Amino acid sequence: MLKHRHFAFGLLLVAASACAVRAEKIPYAKSNIVPPTPQWTAKVKENAPAKPTVEAPKRKLLVFSLRTGYDHKVMPHVDCVFRVLGEKSGAFETTISTDIEDLMPDKLAPYDVLVLNNNCSVGERRNLLLDEMEKNKEYSGMTEQQRQAKSDMIEKSMLDFVAGGKGLVVIHGAPTMLNNSAKFTEMVGGAFDYHPPNQEVTVRTVDESHPLVAAFRGKGPFIHRDEPYCFKGAYEKLDFRPLLSMDTKSLKDPNKRAGKMVRYVAWIKPYGKGRVFYCSPSHFPESYESPTLLRFVLDGTQYAAGDLKCDDSTPKRGS
Repeated sequence: MLKHRHFAFGLLLVAASACAVRAEKIPYAKSNIVPPTPQWTAKVKENAPAKPTVEAPKRKLLVFSLRTGYDHKVMPHVDCVFRVLGEKSGAFETTISTDIEDLMPDKLAPYDVLVLNNNCSVGERRNLLLDEMEKNKEYSGMTEQQRQAKSDMIEKSMLDFVAGGKGLVVIHGAPTMLNNSAKFTEMVGGAFDYHPPNQEVTVRTVDESHPLVAAFRGKGPFIHRDEPYCFKGAYEKLDFRPLLSMDTKSLKDPNKRAGKMVRYVAWIKPYGKGRVFYCSPSHFPESYESPTLLRFVLDGTQYAAGDLKCDDSTPKRGS
């Protein structure tokens, strides 16, 4: 009898151990990132949600996909993800643009959500708008002061768009678009600081009961290959509702800086009358093949659009 009890207890330990280590681990292809293939797109279409979490009027999304600095090869995959999510779920209609003129107030006005897709800028200045005006012949007749005024106007247009009641979705490297702007990074939730080398990153929900992480519920950690972004500036105030955090204990970080504070990789926050959703995952296309991440991005977009209502207040420190 005692032997049977020991055996049963052993089974319980094994079961508990299995539950403890259960995780969704995304396979990583070690080849270079190539543009979306028909096979990759088909997998995303298969795994994308068939309907939105919240039924609402069809929204209009503008995905802004211009970069002047580092070329995240995943940018066309992100474009594809938003097209597929909108088409399959019916939640929104997606327009892709690389024209900064589309960020002017009259052009932005028809949209419900602006998506910033990895809009990396150049060098120390970190101003994609000035970068583009300096290299684009369309703006060659402008003086330096006129370009700065235009940049300020476009930045204000984005700030006003969100503050006036619309939505902003910020993907992976997009905070660097205007990384030195206190107003822009305050709206986003942080300014890019640095990232350790791309590597396997373990991501966990901050509060599993929160509606916006329902896609991860009961699945354990989300383990995938990524650039583990770390933030500074406005981030240090943690003035947002954190959704996902990364495990810094297992992180390979030559600078040994990432573990000095909690590192969130996704959050939401109100901004004026509007809403902001930041999602760092992911630098690699394979992550977007996951039904979990696809549902998370769709839910975050529905939050930004004002359709998925949830608690977006800043938690008290220590909670």
